[in-house]
Amino acid sequence: MNNRERYLNTLLYKPVDRRPLEPGHPRLSTLRRWRTEGLPEGADYFKHIMGLLRIDMEYPEAVDHHVNARMLPIFEEKVLSHENGHYIVQDWMGAITEISDDYDYTYIRNAIDFVTRKWHKFPVETKEDWQEMKKRYDPLDPSRMPQSADNLATVMNGRDYISRFSVNGPFWQLREWMGFENLCVAFIEQPGFVSEMIDFWCDFVLRLFDTAASKIPVDCFFISEDMAFKAHSMISPQMTREFLLPVYKKWVAAAARRGVPLIDMDSDGFIEGLIPVWIEAGINVCNPIEVAAHNDIALFKEKFGDSIAYRGGVDKRAIAAGGLAMESEVRRVTSPFTRSGGLIPGCDHGVPHDISFGNFVAYTKLLAQLTGWL
Repeated sequence: MNNRERYLNTLLYKPVDRRPLEPGHPRLSTLRRWRTEGLPEGADYFKHIMGLLRIDMEYPEAVDHHVNARMLPIFEEKVLSHENGHYIVQDWMGAITEISDDYDYTYIRNAIDFVTRKWHKFPVETKEDWQEMKKRYDPLDPSRMPQSADNLATVMNGRDYISRFSVNGPFWQLREWMGFENLCVAFIEQPGFVSEMIDFWCDFVLRLFDTAASKIPVDCFFISEDMAFKAHSMISPQMTREFLLPVYKKWVAAAARRGVPLIDMDSDGFIEGLIPVWIEAGINVCNPIEVAAHNDIALFKEKFGDSIAYRGGVDKRAIAAGGLAMESEVRRVTSPFTRSGGLIPGCDHGVPHDISFGNFVAYTKLLAQLTGWL
């Protein structure tokens, strides 16, 4: 089997020869530490570890094809002030954002590390703002497709990787437009306005997906939808069912019409109460299953059976501790899925810099043993 077949079969609870080895991705500060602990400068961390373990494989993650679901045009990025170790900027999304000057302010375009931000203002505060924002989301703009889109179907024939179409979920997207607190208040005080924005985003994504999937084979419809805190969801499961479930169902149906086998929901935080809603929608994978947020993957397996699969689930704190703590955690996570499949185990978020290179190599070696690579 190749990596694509293993990835699909594992998450669809089908037989595999070996399971994907997907230990997790280090952030920039983590890589900086590892360069001082044995990872050669300029070396790809995963390829180097595979060399140490004498495993011949590529990282099995999904590949996006640069279908652009962001606003077009983006807002002008500009520094409004720089003092006391902080930038205040207008970011590409139109928000006024404060960020440490440990990083260039353009960090906001694509997160490369764990950086605290503070938001001062958001681009959609009134219905007039909303009318202007909508103009930036033309799903038929040809620049949204990669330049090689017309040839990708041929090039991708026989691929050994997962092809992924990625978009923000409705909660995530409205939060970018309005801000978290403003959005939560609007759910109560302006439900009609919220529904209007949700419907717009639903239709935008459907039309963009239809264009993309007509040109590019898609294996995974990936939804970024961070909507949970450490111990609770940001909105209730009941409200999620009322406002968001209809969108998820439409997207799942569109994906099914195109033969897309995986619908992967990405949300940090405590997601136990949300999983039944996602299952009802037809979503069949979720990640990253953060342990510090009180998620218990063994309990999920017991409660939800084979109705949904998982990626992640290994407590980053145990990886940092190493030794018996790490081994116990990895076996706790993987043991409920030994016979059934349905799990690609890995770090339960980005790999933080308190994990040493030696501990990460030992953890990856154990994962390799448990997934059949050693």
